[in-house]
Amino acid sequence: MYKRIRDLREDKDLSQKEIAKILNMSQTGYSKYEVGTNDIPTKILIQLAKFYNTSIDYILGLTDEIKPYKR
Repeated sequence: MYKRIRDLREDKDLSQKEIAKILNMSQTGYSKYEVGTNDIPTKILIQLAKFYNTSIDYILGLTDEIKPYKR
């Protein structure tokens, strides 16, 4: 999952600082998600899935389908 959020961020050419700002947190705090030091809270997973237009299942590695589910 940690590699997936890094890959999603890099695919959009965004820095950790930019994503951290979107999530209203520090760059250091976000960095800990990407390296796996801290688990990602559900609230943050939801925000990331919405921002990247994907599913939480994709971020968690439960599916390789990047497209989000229909709502």
